[in-house]
Amino acid sequence: MRDTTAAPHLAKAGPEYGVGVYRDITEWADTTPGWMQSAGEIGTELGILVFVALFAAQWWRARTRDDRSMAQALLAPAAVVVVYGLSEIIKIWLHEERPCRDIPNVRTIAECPAPGDWAFPSNHSVIAAASAATLLVTWRLVAAFALPLAVLVALSRVYVGVHYLHDVAAGALLGLVPAPLLLLAVRAPGTWAVARLRQRPVLKPVVGAAPPAASRPEAAAELHATASHR
Repeated sequence: MRDTTAAPHLAKAGPEYGVGVYRDITEWADTTPGWMQSAGEIGTELGILVFVALFAAQWWRARTRDDRSMAQALLAPAAVVVVYGLSEIIKIWLHEERPCRDIPNVRTIAECPAPGDWAFPSNHSVIAAASAATLLVTWRLVAAFALPLAVLVALSRVYVGVHYLHDVAAGALLGLVPAPLLLLAVRAPGTWAVARLRQRPVLKPVVGAAPPAASRPEAAAELHATASHR
């Protein structure tokens, strides 16, 4: 029998306020078509890989852009990693058991994670929400796609049966708030660092090169203003 005497109150309270919703969702999920269940199981992991691809595309795009763009491209995934680390610390501290192990007589789509892999908060939700939030700050063009994807990734964790709904809600909140704030806090020193790193030819494949001054929007505006006053 699981020993919960040393667990914080929140860890013990999880099933008490989450079991009803969890049962409703997993019972409904069990009645959905096979193709939908397969899509849910694959999509819960594939969504994270899509965010990785978006960050890679953002970095590649920033190689020919200004220093701030490259700084943001490097700092956005770094902020996600930091928040993920915070999520892991919270998991280890609270050690809330997975519902697929703690609740009897439930059928889940995904295989239940191994013992010791705690539930609160959902790491997938943290990563997805933090990725979407930092992309909203750094590359708004893809935000309309990234934000709904983060929601789908979070909800899929309950659909496949490996998390309570409050696990993914807490994970989403943990990703949405600290990650973009951290990014904004270090953006200025990050931009300064990129400008210095771009002076080293050996790092050009990684950080690229800033466009010529005359091709930058602010420089072009200055040249236009100067010409108009002549």
